[in-house]
Amino acid sequence: MAQVAAADRSLAPDQAAAAVDAAAGTGQALRSLAAALAGRTARDVLADGAPPGVGRLVIELIARGSAEFAAPACKSCGTTGRPLTRSSRGGVCPRCRNRLLAVACGRCGGVKPVAGRTDAGEPVCERCRRHERGHRPCGTCGKTAAIAVRGRGGRADVCVNCYRMPQALCTACGRWRPCNFAEGGNPVCKTCTPRAASVCARCGLDRPAAARWPEGPVCDTCYTGALRRRGACTACGQQRRLVAPPGPGAIMCADCGGLPLTHVCALCGVEDKLFEKGRCARCSLRDRSSDLLAGAGAEEISGLTAVAGAIAAARNPYSALNWLRTSGSAGILAEIAAGRTALTHQALDVHPDRRAADYLRHMLTAGAALPARDEALARVELWSREVLDAISETADRRLVQAYLTWQVLQRLRRRSQTSPGPRTITGGARHRVLAVVAFLAWLRHHNLTLASCGQGDVETWLATGPAAYDIKDFLAWAAARKHCPVLQIPGPQRRTGTATDPGQRWELIHRLLRDTTLDLTDRAAGSLLLLFGQHLSRTAVMTTDQITTRDSQVLVRFGQHEVLVPDSLAQILTDLIRAGRSHTGTGSPITSPWLFPGGMPGQPITPSRLGERLRALGIRAMPGRRAALIDLAAQLPAAVVAECLNLSPGTAVRWMHQAGADWNRYAADIARSRNHQP
Repeated sequence: MAQVAAADRSLAPDQAAAAVDAAAGTGQALRSLAAALAGRTARDVLADGAPPGVGRLVIELIARGSAEFAAPACKSCGTTGRPLTRSSRGGVCPRCRNRLLAVACGRCGGVKPVAGRTDAGEPVCERCRRHERGHRPCGTCGKTAAIAVRGRGGRADVCVNCYRMPQALCTACGRWRPCNFAEGGNPVCKTCTPRAASVCARCGLDRPAAARWPEGPVCDTCYTGALRRRGACTACGQQRRLVAPPGPGAIMCADCGGLPLTHVCALCGVEDKLFEKGRCARCSLRDRSSDLLAGAGAEEISGLTAVAGAIAAARNPYSALNWLRTSGSAGILAEIAAGRTALTHQALDVHPDRRAADYLRHMLTAGAALPARDEALARVELWSREVLDAISETADRRLVQAYLTWQVLQRLRRRSQTSPGPRTITGGARHRVLAVVAFLAWLRHHNLTLASCGQGDVETWLATGPAAYDIKDFLAWAAARKHCPVLQIPGPQRRTGTATDPGQRWELIHRLLRDTTLDLTDRAAGSLLLLFGQHLSRTAVMTTDQITTRDSQVLVRFGQHEVLVPDSLAQILTDLIRAGRSHTGTGSPITSPWLFPGGMPGQPITPSRLGERLRALGIRAMPGRRAALIDLAAQLPAAVVAECLNLSPGTAVRWMHQAGADWNRYAADIARSRNHQP
């Protein structure tokens, strides 16, 4: 056609004619194409790409090398590869056209695309159409609902509420899961089922579209980011979601831009990505936590209200919602609220899911629903029973039981009472008990008893490995009670170990103090280790009360005295107290006394977890601590180091000797300088 050849100057007339013949192979198609080109310039019609005959023609022109036109795309959502129809906006795909033609449904009243009409001619949306035509009694539950699988071959209909996809081995991920196409021999689970991808209008990546907005398809990442984006509206100045004009450059809120208000929580009115039933994740979490504790008499159980409030106030509501859905601890909590499980430590001790019960115990203790107890000591008592049950020899079991009862556990209980804290150190006690059990078994294997054991036998036992020295405390206890003669075991040798290179230490300190991309927890803990030589076991249990601000200066108290910290570290500690850790366990108290709260509710982070985080940054605790203490001992007297860093005088003196410092005349120099003052 001459019109097409005139509109596309990049092709020869015979090429344009060939494209017309390929796109309109029949007389009817040719007449439809001529009618579409009538009344408007051919160039505008071809650029629009609608109706479908024009779109096919544009594709044929591009295939023959046309440089004038691009592939037809929907003017509403930007989708390509679909037949377009004319609208007030230009060429749009069928889905967007249905949205443009949306009217009020005659059944539910919602403004939705028309999926059908009633006998009286009233428009009906797709949901109401399915409700009318697809609802039948289910052969499983007996209720009238939408049918997911029609009954064939004598089988009854199955509604959407009762239908479950068949279990099969997914051909994509290899996991045994509910799959589509299981009967066809090519099962694919829901996660691995491919989704149609399109170019995201915001990030430009080819991803499945989570929504189709006026600027085009938007992937899930950009969709979520846009729904949570907040800023000052240029018109009203309020902190709102910015939606106008469409796209990343939006500067106005929906009210000022004259757009309908969408994605608003029905309960709190917050503009956010909705989680369920028109509610945001925070409101959904609040409702679900209340429903969890809605058992008979749950309101009368003291402390459960505080626990529900702690769950609802979780830093990340999505993590807390997932915890309520999948955690065994949430199931035990529901049993307690319903009265099926007693709210006692004893009931949690015997629960089969011990890990979930321990987590819930910390949550209930933090919420004052359970009285606090020394969990480390309680676990050792339970563990000791298992150790005794595993000893087959009666005489050995009685001896180990006496040692456990009157030496190990009594010492741990005394330590727990005199030095209360978040946890009692029980690792050494466990090692000693296991060494005793192994030693008694070794004696019996060599036809010996504890009473007949001599010094030579002990020397032979010590040669079995480093852990053999852990029986020293047991032999001293046994000799004092006449169970064996006095036997000598040397103490363990003190090893100094290696220290971090000074240059590497200062590089790590500089990174911790300056790199704002690192987590505040890692920056604070690493700085306290490399600057002040603090052991991770002490750093982990630091409280916010140990950080004070006086005269615009931040001081840290490690023992009885406060130490002034550098300005960079002062800012880190201040920010950490104000913002808190980025992750805490679900059910943790809203306010925590710990500087480094842990994953267990109401508990600080463990030293082992803190060490793992620092090792990921290239910081090893013991070498870094040695380097810091050697540096401090070389600059300060042992007495000053001991008082400021909460070290024993003997430990401070040893570090001074390792540093090669000589502060023997420090007191005399101070006295002499004071005597010569004018």
